[in-house]
Amino acid sequence: MVLPAPKDNNRYTYAEYLMWSEEERWELLDGVAYNIAAPSRRHQEVSGELFFRIRSYLADKPCRIYTAPFDVRFSEPGEEDEQISNVVQPDISVVCDESKLDEKGCLGSPDLIIEVISPTSISTDYVKKLALYEKYKVKEYWIVHPIDKTVMVFILGEDYQYGKPGIFTEDSQLKSRVLADFTINLRQVFGE
Repeated sequence: MVLPAPKDNNRYTYAEYLMWSEEERWELLDGVAYNIAAPSRRHQEVSGELFFRIRSYLADKPCRIYTAPFDVRFSEPGEEDEQISNVVQPDISVVCDESKLDEKGCLGSPDLIIEVISPTSISTDYVKKLALYEKYKVKEYWIVHPIDKTVMVFILGEDYQYGKPGIFTEDSQLKSRVLADFTINLRQVFGE
């Protein structure tokens, strides 16, 4: 397994992140910069199908859906935008609170985040981002494994903790808790 390499041993803020070349994609996790590799063809197919299904469902609803690259900034109380040290670019973000949206992306927690894992993102998606999304109270987090054709769904409980994840296979119908009445047939997502 190849892990994403941090930029270096320094800590960075969103202000510094904004000065980096747009030709490379980066994320900041607790100030540490991680380069994001270009997604594989399979990754793109699965991500695109998920986006299409969710976007179609949201057509007449107030929530908005975004795909990477789309900056999601998590901040501490009283922290200025330039001081933020957690900036991620989830594969898919669904935001139902329009006040969190600005020209830079999303400031605060999306209601639903979907990460389609790649060989270089496994550790980040399963450990670092899981902890980050729980800390900042993302209501629903899906980790999609395009090769194994599985989806792990984490739901934020009343105690603001993720409980045991639901695990769905390609033969499953996955029902979102955040998006009322939305169900997706995973065979349509993973079909080749």
